[in-house]
Amino acid sequence: LQDEMVNIPDGAAVAMSQSLAKKEGILTGISGGATMWAAVETAKKAPEGSVLVAMLPDTGERYLSTPLFSSISAEMNEEELEIARSTPSWILEP
Repeated sequence: LQDEMVNIPDGAAVAMSQSLAKKEGILTGISGGATMWAAVETAKKAPEGSVLVAMLPDTGERYLSTPLFSSISAEMNEEELEIARSTPSWILEP
């Protein structure tokens, strides 16, 4: 069942994948970025109180050694370390 076809602009899927990784801790690939971009755009037009579901169809693991995630440091910064330390039973500090 298809209600609408959403065209994804050039670069939007990559930008959303990177944003999800940086801001939400969600590691997804380019198709996942495209899916979330379309969901966000759909949500902007949806009536108030609507419920939307977006399933991200892939993981970003295979992209870790590619330019997709090259701008994201593998090491935690001070803000991330502070968040990790505030978590009960944290063990993320190197």
